[in-house]
Amino acid sequence: MDSISQRCGGVRVLLQANEAIARGALEAGVVFCAGYPGNPSSEIIETLARAAQDLPIYVEWSANEKVALEAATAASFAGCRAISSMKQNGVNVVSDFLTNLTLSGTKGGLVLVSCDDPGGISSTNEEDARAFAPLSDIPLLEPSTPQEALDMTRWAFDLSEAIQNVVMVRSVSRLSHSRSDVVIGDLPDFKVSPHFNTSVSFHTFPIVPKHEARHKKLNKAQSFFETSPFNTYQGPEAPELLIIGSGCAWNYALDAVNILGLQGRVGILKLGTTWPLPKKLLLRHLKTCDTILLVEDVDPFIEVHIKALAAENVKDIGIKRFCGRGSGDLPLCGELSPGHLLAFLGEYFDTNWRQEDYRTKVQSMTEGKIPTREFGFCPGCPHRGTFYAIKTALAWDNRDGFVSGDIGCYTMGIWPTGFNQMKSVHAMGSGLGLACGYGKLDQFGFDQPVITVCGDSTFFHAAIPALVNARFNESDILLLVLDNSATAMTGFQPHPGTGKTAMGQDTQPVDVVALCESLGLEVHVGDPYDMKGTAQKLYELMQRGGPRVMVLRRKCALVQGKEGGFPYIMSVDQSLCLGEACGCGRYCTRIFRCPGLIWDKEKGKAMIDQVICVGCGICADICPQGAIKKDAKTEYATQETK
Repeated sequence: MDSISQRCGGVRVLLQANEAIARGALEAGVVFCAGYPGNPSSEIIETLARAAQDLPIYVEWSANEKVALEAATAASFAGCRAISSMKQNGVNVVSDFLTNLTLSGTKGGLVLVSCDDPGGISSTNEEDARAFAPLSDIPLLEPSTPQEALDMTRWAFDLSEAIQNVVMVRSVSRLSHSRSDVVIGDLPDFKVSPHFNTSVSFHTFPIVPKHEARHKKLNKAQSFFETSPFNTYQGPEAPELLIIGSGCAWNYALDAVNILGLQGRVGILKLGTTWPLPKKLLLRHLKTCDTILLVEDVDPFIEVHIKALAAENVKDIGIKRFCGRGSGDLPLCGELSPGHLLAFLGEYFDTNWRQEDYRTKVQSMTEGKIPTREFGFCPGCPHRGTFYAIKTALAWDNRDGFVSGDIGCYTMGIWPTGFNQMKSVHAMGSGLGLACGYGKLDQFGFDQPVITVCGDSTFFHAAIPALVNARFNESDILLLVLDNSATAMTGFQPHPGTGKTAMGQDTQPVDVVALCESLGLEVHVGDPYDMKGTAQKLYELMQRGGPRVMVLRRKCALVQGKEGGFPYIMSVDQSLCLGEACGCGRYCTRIFRCPGLIWDKEKGKAMIDQVICVGCGICADICPQGAIKKDAKTEYATQETK
């Protein structure tokens, strides 16, 4: 049995923090789990889906985050405990429902998990979703370790039921994807009897009294936070510097203080309950020191609110100096690191900490040993063929056309791997929404063709309303749905078009083509590996008006690799390769840039990296000399015959 499903607790297991969040929810007796995949949050629902094989719980990947929270809320209204998880961008999607839900209140424990991404490691932004806690008047918990991730999530359900409202748990990439030993607790029996009490209504009216009630709930949470074991202090009674930190930044502060040997001079107050602030606790500690360093990711969230608290109580605690992101003592943007805090503390205490020496030492040890890597599509990725076809068609059209992009692996179309064709990227579905606007500018003289692209999962998540809008307003749009049969960028989770649910059950897939045709749209289907044919069809479609759709179908190369692989063994006939003398200047390796194509420096010719090449064969179509050869794999031909 998976350790996540293990019923008896009291044992120590190695867990990723996202797995610990899932385990905490299970220990709290959660029975309804819904989310939308997005790094760094995806493993929470994946872990719960694994647990569903052994435990009587329900788990789903929803069409988008708003639907996920709404579905989980239905379970809460029926008296069940429920959880909804997502990345920070997803909290934007749920915000309309969330700000109304917190007026109506909840019944069964309901927890919203946001996994933020400081530094934008796997996101289009580094948004700090904590802002939604004061906006919605809901409690916010921030774990610093996998153990706390489990313990806080478990307690969040109790808190939710105590105040009859949603509770938010916030993780970040560095925590979500870290692992450590965690002591797990026992699992309950999961016996529930869902029932919606029709004598009780959940709505937002009358608005002002409901708003007042929401603040009372928050005040109740604050009273719990004043004595919460998730808020801890270590250091002298009267420190020379007081550090107040939350989340992973608290760990960095702890490391920096220990490295510099400042344990007897610096006090560290860890806040695990960051909204509403535990005011009494904070004021007690603020009295003990005149200089306070606030450490957190990403925005100066606790910094701003603690400064406001100090200003309100200045007569009691005295004038303080606050240092942090907002004051400029720490970087305003990006992820914090121990180095940032070592630099601050080294200067503040005049301690010998020279970051450049450390950096130089590391660079000297790694120089020449780490290969240069750039953002790029995988070998065999169908998106490479798609963008090559787009590039070709736009060149034929010669009206300065461009691509309005969206969120997915294909976002890398902004870089050389996609021939720099994608000129805008914002939120899921916004590529098509922007195209709707471009498509109505013709009356003002706009004549540039605009191609908009979105993946199959993004299509179901957020593109359908914009597509309906294009149909309704007869906008001149050309949508390419890049159907690779997977939510590839976030880990191959199923979506409405795959025919499988999060729990592995077979379901009727939603047909993208049929859905588009039901709107009365002109729809075509193509293969991105057929780059010439795709380019020709795109060129034809660019000469027409109105809303048009082309679905490009080819499995993600990683999925195809697991399901039998590719049909060819690739090679370069170096007697035909012109090398540097190629009229296109090493076109295959410089422009097409598949990682499987490399440059033989000794011979001055292209060659195939047989370790990386998967054998998709499309590079053979781009060599003007026909030097790239593809030979059918014997075993693949045998499979095809069978």
